[in-house]
Amino acid sequence: MNFQDLHELVRQELLRRIERGTLTGSRLAQQAGFQQAHISNFLNKKRALSLEGLDRVMEAQRLTVEQVLPLELAGTSMPGIEEQREEQMEVPIVSSSAAMDDMQIAASEVIETVPILAARLRENRAKPAPRRGQWERFVAVRVDAQQAAAMAPVLALGALAIVDRHWNSLAPYRANQPNLYAIRSGSMLMLRYVDFDERHLILRPFLREFPVQLIGLKEGESPADYVVGRICMVLAEV
Repeated sequence: MNFQDLHELVRQELLRRIERGTLTGSRLAQQAGFQQAHISNFLNKKRALSLEGLDRVMEAQRLTVEQVLPLELAGTSMPGIEEQREEQMEVPIVSSSAAMDDMQIAASEVIETVPILAARLRENRAKPAPRRGQWERFVAVRVDAQQAAAMAPVLALGALAIVDRHWNSLAPYRANQPNLYAIRSGSMLMLRYVDFDERHLILRPFLREFPVQLIGLKEGESPADYVVGRICMVLAEV
């Protein structure tokens, strides 16, 4: 089996789910973070997904390679696939306060865990503040109604936002694309786009009808004192 074979098997399984009424193309696009047209072209065989894109789609639908293999191949060992399937990291889902304040996440603070392909997490570049380098790196927080209202459709109610706590910089992660951050605002954790103007952090919602919020920096403070981390991945409600 090669990548093209796997690509087609995943496409067929997604079409089956759509036909059964358990999935829609728009829902899949939202879950995997693609434009709806991109997913539509994929489902209609007009455009192929990259390996990273296929990973995102499979992750969003909790699909494994074994689930889409034909019965005669399911359970057989294929070089590289078995190791890849096993290489997952359990990311702790925690409260907002634990995400903001706990250097290492204690077992008592873990609400549950979500499995993420380790390769997807390792590919994230790091830019930690000096005192954050020893913090447990990845945590997940559940998007509540307040965050979802201001950030829809980027963040949906009940989705999991994976926070990379080793990116505390306001430097752009990708050219021409704003970073989405988890920001400390008093006792609250805010999920917003962020700008910096002189001595203020400017928290921007996705929807314009919601207000921009300002956080004034005190003497000796830097933006990194408020940046909990960069949202590196968003998973649909699980």
